[in-house]
Amino acid sequence: MLAYKNRFHGHGSLRFVYANGKSIRTQKMVVKYTTNPKRVESRFSVVVSKKVLKSAVGRNRIRRRIYEIVRKELPRIDGIYDVAIIIFSKEVKDMPHKELKSLLVDSFKQADFYCNK
Repeated sequence: MLAYKNRFHGHGSLRFVYANGKSIRTQKMVVKYTTNPKRVESRFSVVVSKKVLKSAVGRNRIRRRIYEIVRKELPRIDGIYDVAIIIFSKEVKDMPHKELKSLLVDSFKQADFYCNK
């Protein structure tokens, strides 16, 4: 699970990302992000609507899988960002881990989160 300091708390800060963030869209998800110089750590949120998956167990499974990938990628991320990962395909729940990770990492590369070393 992602550390408490790297997660969003409350809807107000997430609303700022929705309104002012840039988007990277794939077939199964959207990564909305914005820089946040007021913070010390990057923050992430995974949003899975009831329209996508009715079962709370399934929605939570998707969140846990994505948070785990983000947790492992966090040391590579250069800069401080507020990121909302919005899932709109229920296929993410049963997607193989490697495929899901490559989808998310490609989105992060497209958003230029990684240091150019």
